[in-house]
Amino acid sequence: MKMGLSRPHKVGNGVSTRWVSLLCIASFFLGVLVVNRFWAAIEPDDMDEEASSLERHPVSLPSVVNCDKKKDTDDAGDIFSQVSQTHDVIRKLDKTISALEVQLAAARASKSESNQGSPMVTKPGSESFKERQKVFFVMGIMTAFSSRKRRDSIRETWMPGGDELKKLEKEKGIIMRFVIGHSASTGGVLDRAIDAEDEKHRDFFRLNHIEGYHELSSKTQIYFTAAVSTWDADFYIKVDDDVHINLGMVGSTLARHRSKPRTYIGCMKSGPVLAHQGVKYHEPEYWKFGEEGNKYFRHATGQVYAISKDLATYISVNKHILHKYANEDVSMGSWFIGLDVQHIDERSLCCGTPPDCEWKAQAGNPCAASFDWSCSGICKSVERMEEVHQRCGEGDGAIWHTSF
Repeated sequence: MKMGLSRPHKVGNGVSTRWVSLLCIASFFLGVLVVNRFWAAIEPDDMDEEASSLERHPVSLPSVVNCDKKKDTDDAGDIFSQVSQTHDVIRKLDKTISALEVQLAAARASKSESNQGSPMVTKPGSESFKERQKVFFVMGIMTAFSSRKRRDSIRETWMPGGDELKKLEKEKGIIMRFVIGHSASTGGVLDRAIDAEDEKHRDFFRLNHIEGYHELSSKTQIYFTAAVSTWDADFYIKVDDDVHINLGMVGSTLARHRSKPRTYIGCMKSGPVLAHQGVKYHEPEYWKFGEEGNKYFRHATGQVYAISKDLATYISVNKHILHKYANEDVSMGSWFIGLDVQHIDERSLCCGTPPDCEWKAQAGNPCAASFDWSCSGICKSVERMEEVHQRCGEGDGAIWHTSF
């Protein structure tokens, strides 16, 4: 093998590695030179211009967190205040939405009633619709054609009449009416007697309903439907015409639950389901409640109870699909099963007659309502209503001095 000088190695295209290296080094220095000139061109003027632009138009960031440690206590107070205000706003919005829903439901119910016949009897020439009056509560006293003496005993004791009744509505927002439908022969003797009585006392609420003992569930449903479409009340009360009421105590009791949604207030009970025919309060549909000997679900006793506006509206809107059992109080309780309803067991609404309610009145804790369980009302109420009022009443002026 001959020895000699080695030739420069060439790459595939004929360019030596030495030239490739020189070109790479030259490219590097050229790149550095270009970059330096670029930064030198923008730094003095453009950077100042951007800075001044930021000064003229500062970017506003949401002040969610304050990092100043000196203001930690104040910030915590502000946060709690904001949370409290937020809760208040949410609560007001919730009430507003609820009120709008109730108004919408009432409007729908009113439209449906106008198409299918109003649940309230209206006289010829009267307006079919007017703005509802805002009140505290509506008390409907269920009565019958044969109960004239019972009504008079109430008018002479715990129910104001005439100008006093109007004053109660205006100053206290309390509506009180005897609730009655019409006879099977509309316009007959019975209806004319009620017309004459109403002309004298102006304290009836007439329903488009045929009166009958076995139609109490239907009457109650129609009452709430008609009442909620007539008055915009916080509560709607149903009471029998053989029960003694202390209006001031009723108002105070309801006022405690005024801010609660979907309230069902009364003396809650759970009696046996009576399957045998011929007994009082027989339940023909007893088999729906399970085996013989079972009890009903909890519901308010039928002598007196109250429901809030949203529940009355619920009844009004869904009246066509709410099932009616033989017993009115059971029907009412069944309509709220499965709903998010607060059942409030208010025992002052089911005091006994003297001496029970008398002892409580003397102790400074008058009852809201009194009756005898054995009679499902005050026994011989026409004769005894005055006695119960004298011994268990809160005083005739109590309602005017009670603040709601």
